[in-house]
Amino acid sequence: MKIVLASNNRGKLAELQAMFAPLGCTLVAQADLGVPEAPEPYRTFIENALTKARNAAQYTGLAALADDAGLCVDAFGGLPGVDTAYYATQFGYDKGDANNVRALLEQMQGQDNRRAAMVSTLVALRSPDDPEPLVAVGRVVGQIAREPMGSNGFGFDPVMWIPEFGQTFAQLPVEVKNANSHRGRAAQAMVALMRERWLPSP
Repeated sequence: MKIVLASNNRGKLAELQAMFAPLGCTLVAQADLGVPEAPEPYRTFIENALTKARNAAQYTGLAALADDAGLCVDAFGGLPGVDTAYYATQFGYDKGDANNVRALLEQMQGQDNRRAAMVSTLVALRSPDDPEPLVAVGRVVGQIAREPMGSNGFGFDPVMWIPEFGQTFAQLPVEVKNANSHRGRAAQAMVALMRERWLPSP
């Protein structure tokens, strides 16, 4: 089964492709099929993911998978949330992972409550009008480190310190990170849902 991934993020594509391989699915980035990016006007992950999946399914006629993910910092009332990718731009920096990390560490200075969650919401549709979208949420709680550590991963991985591993996501081997990340947890749940709902019984 070919599924269009409603994202142009190559890191996300590689991560999800590996996780969906057991289903015999091939994920194709929407850019490779000429799909324009969907607007994301909503304040929740699920609404944005649903919009992105519908847009990709509409343009391609394929089943679609979309992920909306972000960092939810307790001290900021759950923000940056859906604005995670553009976090740095609020503080005069250019958009980008390194600037996002820099801006976050600056905003967290002197902050003792460093608890945060990485959240990934995956939505899958068989068609743009699918009345029963599959929804899977993955969540990992950790602490914002005081400086970046590690070189694996992307986004806020270098400052997301995970107590159960005693390391940041960016310090973990890729396969360990993928299995335990917010996206990894959401993908595992989504694979189980697709097996149950979309694939013929063996």
